[in-house]
Amino acid sequence: MSTEARQVPPEISVVVVNWNRRVDLRRCLESLARQTWRNFEVLVVDNASQDGSAEMVREEFQGRPDLRVRLIRNETNRGFCAANNQGFAAAQGRLVALLNNDTEAEPDFLAALRKAFEGAEDVGMAASKVLMYEDPSRIDKVGHLIFPDGQNRGRGAGELDRGQYDRQEECLWPDGCAAMYRKRMLDEIGGFDEDLFLYGDDAELGLRARLAGWRCVYVPEAVVRHKRGSSLGKGSFERIFWIERNRVLLAVKLFPWSLLLLNPVYFAARLAGALPAAAGDRGEMAHFPGFWNKVRLAWTILRADAAALGLVPRMLRKRREVWSKAKLTPAEVRRLILENRIPVRALLEQSN
Repeated sequence: MSTEARQVPPEISVVVVNWNRRVDLRRCLESLARQTWRNFEVLVVDNASQDGSAEMVREEFQGRPDLRVRLIRNETNRGFCAANNQGFAAAQGRLVALLNNDTEAEPDFLAALRKAFEGAEDVGMAASKVLMYEDPSRIDKVGHLIFPDGQNRGRGAGELDRGQYDRQEECLWPDGCAAMYRKRMLDEIGGFDEDLFLYGDDAELGLRARLAGWRCVYVPEAVVRHKRGSSLGKGSFERIFWIERNRVLLAVKLFPWSLLLLNPVYFAARLAGALPAAAGDRGEMAHFPGFWNKVRLAWTILRADAAALGLVPRMLRKRREVWSKAKLTPAEVRRLILENRIPVRALLEQSN
């Protein structure tokens, strides 16, 4: 990239949050260097990595002629939400793309997502086709679906990619591992809710954006490969804690009362449906084999629910602010959630 090109304000800002994944981060940044759309910058927000990640960015990527890279280095691990918000605040582009450090983007990733915003001022989000890194013939997610208790899951997760999702269409919201947002939308509604820390954050932001009247478009030409479960590991009880806690917080903050009051019923239905999956170690349960792991899993869910209850008053205050600015009615939000509902069987058979 020439000195003159570097002086042109970027149209797209790509935010990559990193914590102790130097090798993955290098591959992610190299994939960005191969993008066909060139007018972009990269903001690497490092959460106090101890593996030399920040030094690698400085030595190998800052000052390269083919990539504009800025490094924001935190002295402590501020979490996924706060780190992305730092990137949002520093972004100079009118569009902001998110990429997990464990992703590799195909060369047309940015160019394809950018087109989703052209001539459509109500489009605030664009979702990409995310494939499994280990097996690119299988889908990781193509947008998101949700269960009416607040648990969300990637659309198409685990399916063979036979072209069934090769049409551009509206979807509920994008997965935060590979997404693009309109900067004006983020300035209007705010970024990630930092009370969530990690997991469920993209669902909360996406649904909050939908309440505010913004649409999301799925773009199949924007392809990314993703290493699933790299942050904490698929068999991590800590991961389950954050997912369950944030499921409750999302529902309290954003669900219409007609769905929120039924939340315990939907939750109980999902738990009842989980019994056969637990017995057969299928889906998510495959990561927690054996009786005592199931007991520990149940205890983790109880702890998470207790932690969520402690934050309910705070979420209710945020709820009043969000709903006071909502452009969709409670009935429209209920319909949006139910129309994008994931069947409980699919939710349980899939692995998150």
